[in-house]
Amino acid sequence: MTIPVHRRTILRTAATAAGSLAAASLLGSATAALGAVSALPRARRRSRLEKLQILQIGVGGSIAPYDRQQLESHPDVVFTGLCDVDANALEAAAKDRPQAFTCKDHREAFAARGDTFDAVIVCTPDHNHALPMITALENGKHCYGQKPLVQQLAEVTAIEAAAAAHPELVTQVGNQRMGKTGRQYAVEILEKNLLGKPVESYVWVGGPPDEGNGYFYYGPLPEPSTPPSNIDWPLWLGCAEDAPYRDGLVGLRWRSSWDYGTGQLGDWCTHLLDVPVFAYNLKSPISVLAQTREPSGFYHAQHVATTLAYPDPGGRFANDVLPLHYSDKGQRPSRAALRIPPGNFASTGTLVVCEDGVLYVEPEGKLEVWRDGKAFDWKSLQGLEERAERNHWHCWVDRIMGKDAFVQTPFAAGASMAEAGLLCAKAARYPGQELLWDKPSLTFTNSPEATATIVRRTYRPGFEVPGVAAVS
Repeated sequence: MTIPVHRRTILRTAATAAGSLAAASLLGSATAALGAVSALPRARRRSRLEKLQILQIGVGGSIAPYDRQQLESHPDVVFTGLCDVDANALEAAAKDRPQAFTCKDHREAFAARGDTFDAVIVCTPDHNHALPMITALENGKHCYGQKPLVQQLAEVTAIEAAAAAHPELVTQVGNQRMGKTGRQYAVEILEKNLLGKPVESYVWVGGPPDEGNGYFYYGPLPEPSTPPSNIDWPLWLGCAEDAPYRDGLVGLRWRSSWDYGTGQLGDWCTHLLDVPVFAYNLKSPISVLAQTREPSGFYHAQHVATTLAYPDPGGRFANDVLPLHYSDKGQRPSRAALRIPPGNFASTGTLVVCEDGVLYVEPEGKLEVWRDGKAFDWKSLQGLEERAERNHWHCWVDRIMGKDAFVQTPFAAGASMAEAGLLCAKAARYPGQELLWDKPSLTFTNSPEATATIVRRTYRPGFEVPGVAAVS
């Protein structure tokens, strides 16, 4: 199907206004980014008779079907393309969408079907995020990318550059929990320093299990075997180097693996580090220190405790550096040391210690504050704006369609969270060594070995990621 010229013109007009919102959310205050969309120029609205046409790359697994369901609940959305290396998943997704073309190679979709979709949602395993996302932006497509956005540190700067080169396009990272009002209020309280300046932050995630066969797997390594007939294994490998098929990797076990996933710390970073990143406009840390029982191998390490050091951007912090501690296995801070009453933190949470109080928020938005060692009613804080829950899938669509909707986590913001999560996950290969990070040069200035081994990967021919230098 050929899309009429007037449709493209309207899309560009709406997206240009959306780009101004993304810039405001990153350059202005976090409070403005979280709610003050009414002050922005109103974008031209598209006709309600037209729909946003979406290509989904990666249609099966644990997240893609839910993303598709949420987007299809928007009246202005239709999926016109479906792409997956698993023929069974592709057949199941296409069953109720006869209008959608299908393919197993996303490069084919852009080359041969580019005029049939306006936007792309990428739900592949982590290692194959960067190439289709950057390809989408370079082809003028709005893009929704699943967390943690990219899998390599060098890909962080590549996707930042691609998004910055196309400010007219609306981007969104899969960070739906920021739609919860409790998390929005947490950002506002911290951004406005209603508890004083930040001293340090503790962030922790509850898993993964030592073994088991669930969302994360750390059991015995399966022997190489022949891939099933429904899986195009070379395409599943994508940018990764040639490797044998192992049972379970295509399903969920890739999340724990070093080559294809980002481990527990990378998987959850967008959902947990977002509060301090938004509140303090955190960019790049200057160092990362990881401790773990056993360094990463085929799997990412577990039992990991890390510390990132963020430099003060001009008097925002209580001290010259803000320490951010990020751990797995539910490694919670001491309540007694924080001078708050005895109790139990949830298995996963985000906590910020400020000069005049402690703020703690759970993933689904439960928010608690303590002052002077006692529970404090945070709703009594002066200056808080009224917040409402947001459906971040719908916000992305609405913004593309030219409406005054807020895009919670554009790629530029998601890249900062991904960078932090990747640093913590990958530094576990060098436990006990504080690695000094220089993002502009993509190097650890005190460890050429770490620079050579955990910053970038070797890409298979035909799957090179634009803007990422090859491993030398």
